[in-house]
Amino acid sequence: MPYSNMYNLCCKYHGQMVRITGRDGKVHIGEITRVNKDYVWLRPRNLGGYGYGFFGGYGRGYGYPLALGFITGIVLASAFFW
Repeated sequence: MPYSNMYNLCCKYHGQMVRITGRDGKVHIGEITRVNKDYVWLRPRNLGGYGYGFFGGYGRGYGYPLALGFITGIVLASAFFW
């Protein structure tokens, strides 16, 4: 999937809950809070009762960035193993 299509897909689901599986098998579940050409920020959900409290978190802004190249790799890997 071309890079621009992946960016547009992330923009389409901005503000919605998504599940992204990494190459290492780790699953990221959260709401897309911000998208730019290099990163996608997720606000995590279902922290299992062991959240980060009222202070701190991930620093500036909400959620944490995942590189669009990482997400593109996941999509391409799933296409080959489908």
